[in-house]
This record gives sequence, C-alpha cells and structure tokens, in this order.
Amino acid sequence: MGSSKLIGVVLLVVGIALLFFGYQSTQSIGGEITETLTGQYTDETMWFLIGGAAAAAAGAFLTFFKK
Repeated sequence: MGSSKLIGVVLLVVGIALLFFGYQSTQSIGGEITETLTGQYTDETMWFLIGGAAAAAAGAFLTFFKK
C-alpha cells in the first residue's frame, strides 16, 4: 500500500469519526435548544460537520482514485 493510500485511509476514518461526532452534537439536548432558539447549529458542531466532510472527501479521493 502506497503512502498516499495510507494517508487516504487515515483521512477517511478521521472524517467519518468527525461526522459522527458532529451528528451526535446535533442530536443533543443543548444542540437542539440552540438550533431552536437561533435557527443554526453551534460553531463547534459546524466545524465537526465541515471538517468531517472535507476529510472524508479527501480520504476517499486519495484511497479510491489516486494511483
């Protein structure tokens, strides 16, 4: 396994973990109250979701499409 594929797998796993934690944060009592009152998620939740999506996308690209 090449180094780019290994980095891709690591990024993919980290991205999925961040997305999971972001999703859990959106479903928490505090997250739902904040969303109800302000209409948006907290900054921390948004960073988890954005960072997780970016890391998962980069990891998927490096793992499956990079030779």
